[in-house]
Amino acid sequence: MSRQISQQQLESHLWGAATLLRGLIDASDYKQYIFPLMFFKRLADVWDEDYRQALDESGDEEYAIDTANDRFIIPAGAHWSDVRTAPRNVGRALLSAFQGIEAANPERLQGVFGNAPWTDKGQLPDETLKNLIEHFSKHDLTLERVPEDELGNGYEYLIKKFADDSGHTAQEFYTNRTLVHLMAQMLEPQPGEDIYDPTCGTGGMLISCLAEVKRRGDETRTMGLFGQELITITGAIARMNLVIHGVADFQIASGNTLAAPAFVVGDELRVFDVVLANPPYSIKKWNRTAWEQDGWGRNFLGTPPQGRADYAFFQHILHSMDPRTGRCAILFPHGVLFRNEEAEMRRKLLEADWVECVLGLGPGLFYNSPMEACVIICRTRKEPARQDRILFIDAVNEIAREKGQSFLRPEHQARILAAYKAFTNELGFASVVSNICALRGEGNLSIARYVKKPKRQVQEGESVSLAVAWESYEAEGRDFWTGMDALVDMLDWIESADKTDA
Repeated sequence: MSRQISQQQLESHLWGAATLLRGLIDASDYKQYIFPLMFFKRLADVWDEDYRQALDESGDEEYAIDTANDRFIIPAGAHWSDVRTAPRNVGRALLSAFQGIEAANPERLQGVFGNAPWTDKGQLPDETLKNLIEHFSKHDLTLERVPEDELGNGYEYLIKKFADDSGHTAQEFYTNRTLVHLMAQMLEPQPGEDIYDPTCGTGGMLISCLAEVKRRGDETRTMGLFGQELITITGAIARMNLVIHGVADFQIASGNTLAAPAFVVGDELRVFDVVLANPPYSIKKWNRTAWEQDGWGRNFLGTPPQGRADYAFFQHILHSMDPRTGRCAILFPHGVLFRNEEAEMRRKLLEADWVECVLGLGPGLFYNSPMEACVIICRTRKEPARQDRILFIDAVNEIAREKGQSFLRPEHQARILAAYKAFTNELGFASVVSNICALRGEGNLSIARYVKKPKRQVQEGESVSLAVAWESYEAEGRDFWTGMDALVDMLDWIESADKTDA
C-alpha cells in the first residue's frame, strides 16, 4: 500500500492549520504564518529523509549529515524538533530557527520566511504556536510521502484559499490559474530560456511556464525563473513556492519594479526570452516625474498619466524583452486599449509593430473583481506572416462561473489557443487587422471595433427588444467602418504601388 498522503488529505491537513488562527488574526494575514510553518516542516522532514537514507547506506553519521546538508543546510538548534520541544518563548525559537536557516543558505533561502511578528505573544501566545506546530507534526512532509508536484498542488490550494478569504487584497498575490495556464501555452516557453515576471506575486506565472515545458516532456532544469515583488511576504511566498515545486535556478527580488528594477546588467536592464505579468492596474501613487527622465530608457513610448501607471509597467516589460526571442503576455483591464490619454503611446506601439494579439476575456478573471480582462501579447520579432498585423480575439463568452468564481475550462483554453495559432478571421470571434487600419483609428485597440458579431436575422413582423435592436445597429456600424478601413487600405496600397512603379 502506498505511503503517500492523498491530495485531499494533504489539502485538508494544510487548511486545518489555518483554521487554528481564526479569531486571533485577520484572514488576510493567515498566509504570513501558515506558509513559513509549512515550509519549515518540509525542509526539516526532507533533511531527515536524506539523513536516514545516507545513514542506512553508509552507517557513517558524519557522512549522513553532510549528505543531508547537500540539499539544504539546517544548522544545529534550528530543526523542527528543536522548536517543537521548546518549553516557552516558542515564537523566539521559531524566529531563531528561521534566521539560522536563512543565514546558512543565503543564495536560495535569504528572506524566504518573511517578517511576521512571531514574538508578539499578544497576537500569538505560546499555546497557539504550540497548537500549530503539533498540527503540522501529525504528517511527515517527506518527498516519499508528499512528492514535489503533490505538495506544489497543496501549496497552490492554500494560495487560492487565502485569496478567497482575504477579499480585495487577493489581487496582490493571486492570478486566476486557468488564465495563467492559457498565457503560458500561448507563449510556448522553451528549455534553456529565461522567464521573467516583474510583478510576480506568489510566483504562479513562473511555475506555470515551468509546468508547460514539463507537460510537453521537455527539459526544465536549464530554464531560469526571475521575478520581482513589492510586498515582502508575497515575495517570500513566491520563493517558498518555487522551492516546493523543485525549482533550482530562480531569483525572486524584492522592491518596486518601476522605481528600482532588480535585474540589470551594467547600465541596462537585463532582457528575457519570456515575460508574463499581471501588473497592479491603474495605480495612482507612483513617481511619474522620475519616469520622465528614466535612467533605464523605459519611457520610449512616453510618460503615462499620474492616475494610471499601466503603460509604465507595459514599457518596462517591452524593454525587458530579448531583441531576438522576446515575447510577453500581459493581463490588463480593457481601458489600456482605448483610453484617450494613452493614445499617443499606443500609436508608437503600433508603429514599432510590437503587438501580435489582443485577447478579450469575460468578467471576473481579475480576482474578486467583476472587471473584464484582456491579454496583450507582444513579440520583438513577429513571424513574417504576422508582421504589421494584429489578431483580435473576442473570447468574452469563453468563460465558466461556479461558486462565485470565474475560470476558463479546458475547452475554452483550447478554442482561444487554436484561434491564436491559426491567426485568421473567424466570424464573431477573431479578426486580423493591419496596423495601418488600427493607426487610422487613432490607435484604438478596442476589440469590439474589429471583431464583427454575427447579425441576428429579424423576421418580417417580428417584434424585437431594445437590446436586440441596439446590437443590430452596432453590428451594422462595425460592418460599415470595417469596410471603409479595408477600402482605404486598398487605396493606400495602390498609391504605394504607383509610387514604386514611378
